[in-house]
Amino acid sequence: MLRRFTLLSCALLLLCLGSALAQWRSMGPYGGNARALVFDPSNPDHILLGSGAGTLFESVDGGRHWKYFAHLGAGHDLMLENVAFDPANSRTIYVAAWSVTGEGGGFFITRDGGRNWSEPSGLRGKSIQALALANTDSRLLIVGALDGLYRSNDRGENWSRITPTGHPDLKNFESVAIDPRDPKIIYAGTWHLPWKTTDGGTTWRNIKQGVIDDSDVFSIIVDQANPQIVFASACSGIYKSENGGELFRKVQGIPGTARRTRVLQQDPVDPKVVYAGTTEGLWKTVDGGKAFKLISPPNFILNDVMIDPRNSKRVLIATDRGGVFASDNAGLTFSASNDGFSQRQITSVVADSEHGKDLYAGVINDKEFGGVFHARDGAWSQMSEGLQGRDVFDLQQSPNGQLVAATNHGLYIFDTKGQRWEPSKDVVSETPAAPRKPVRGKNGKLIISKPPQPGIAHAAFEGRAGAVALGEHRWYAATEAGVLTSSNHGKNWSTAEVKGEKGFFSISVHERTAAAATLREVWLSGDDGAHWTHHPVPGWITRIYCVTVGGDDVPWIATREGALRWVRDAQGEGEWEHVLGGLPSREVTAIRAEGDLLLAAVAGSNTIYLSRNHGQNWKSELAAPYEVTGAAVQGDSLFLATRHHGLLVKDFSPSADRGPH
Repeated sequence: MLRRFTLLSCALLLLCLGSALAQWRSMGPYGGNARALVFDPSNPDHILLGSGAGTLFESVDGGRHWKYFAHLGAGHDLMLENVAFDPANSRTIYVAAWSVTGEGGGFFITRDGGRNWSEPSGLRGKSIQALALANTDSRLLIVGALDGLYRSNDRGENWSRITPTGHPDLKNFESVAIDPRDPKIIYAGTWHLPWKTTDGGTTWRNIKQGVIDDSDVFSIIVDQANPQIVFASACSGIYKSENGGELFRKVQGIPGTARRTRVLQQDPVDPKVVYAGTTEGLWKTVDGGKAFKLISPPNFILNDVMIDPRNSKRVLIATDRGGVFASDNAGLTFSASNDGFSQRQITSVVADSEHGKDLYAGVINDKEFGGVFHARDGAWSQMSEGLQGRDVFDLQQSPNGQLVAATNHGLYIFDTKGQRWEPSKDVVSETPAAPRKPVRGKNGKLIISKPPQPGIAHAAFEGRAGAVALGEHRWYAATEAGVLTSSNHGKNWSTAEVKGEKGFFSISVHERTAAAATLREVWLSGDDGAHWTHHPVPGWITRIYCVTVGGDDVPWIATREGALRWVRDAQGEGEWEHVLGGLPSREVTAIRAEGDLLLAAVAGSNTIYLSRNHGQNWKSELAAPYEVTGAAVQGDSLFLATRHHGLLVKDFSPSADRGPH
């Protein structure tokens, strides 16, 4: 259940976010999960973009540049898939949301252009996946939720159910449309089939004639000039009715494959032009649905289509992973239009050792639109050739400038000549030779032979690699199969002696000290990886998030129960010490060493913690607008990796001794 947001609490939240955004600058990499696009009817250059993680973005120049607008909901699990302006007063905005974690969601309203938001009690916590406003009466709204359809007659303040409770089929609503002339006529699509009412919801009937049974109805549009023409998109294809849904026929223009049409959008000038956003690209018909043509790359997954009402050649599309793309020629060509919008999940940040201001970022969950990004002079470019859509869990640069990526399918090294990633597959391990059977001579005496010699086995490691650490003399990799090491810059890897321990996901090295961790165990080496020793953590530690070796060669672990460091006594023995000194006592999820500086992130927190005295004392930096997962320092800049919104940057003095903010 979502936490209630009062007007006062939302105002304070937005005020704090505005202050944080003034200090921190969003810098990408841009793109990601774009879910909804809607223009302000009083000013079509003013556009709102609904994304994942409960965040709205705003453009005031027709979608060419974006900036943060609002965050809705208590966490980061809401998909803002339906956004609408009140046509009578564009300072009133409605946002419908559903949760990726289950059946939760919400409905949010602002009456002052986004400064304050409220959540009507009648829809609080509901998973809402459809929203429609009546053309004839801007006070009338319909939403589709998992448990039914709801109507408001007072601009969203109060809601009543217009579908029967407990009906076996009138549930799991995915789409809704209102007749442009008669608001009592409502079309609704469920995860099963389409429905229609002509009396405002008193009675409903299934309009499945011509529709393949068991079709999820993702989108319904009613022709503004002729309401008898109705289009519906489903997992089984696109359907058109010319008699108000009494009979549908399947549109044959799109070849039948596994694609799903998520959204339909009609050209406001020419009703014969309809765009179909599918899971395999954007399609277009110019003859009312007789034939469709693919007009985007087939790997685009469409979530929404927006057409400029002043110039129907201007088309914006919202896509999974790729963000927003724009066309100024009615879809003949598209180009990315994501400046300021980032829905990227950053796993690692690398400041280039050779080019002073260059950055590299590794991302997950974006497949072919993700991988690794490179920033030069503030401009990002994707450099993922060869990764084949793999998730990058860690990205590091060696002292000699080589980039290495740990992915969900092995280790990759960037080839600067070929400008592509090449797999580092060769894992060498010693395997004992098969034992020899005893041999006796004719006199019965045992013939003594040489002991069996070990052989060398070569294998390709293609499993999950969670992290890499690149020392001056040896490279390390934490993998699901164990710890791998390389003494020849990744050409060959060998398995480290960690007594059969598997499931490593974090590793770190400084000088000759290396540390590797599983979820519950830590292994340390003080001789450049030649020998490893198990260092058990206290029994009250339930989860290790990461391990790092500080600039003073002291190992640290970030755990569910806080931060711990390895402390040695005069006899060389040691133990794990729980560290506070300004750090929270729980859920320290990341610790990173930057020379003598230590940086720590905490789960659910927008703050990064810093220590300039090897962890004796910690101070917090100014809170960021989003949840922080890690940090990196480059010159006089501090970069934050966020949970869902790319990188943030602010001016920073590593040597300054400032108090908490």
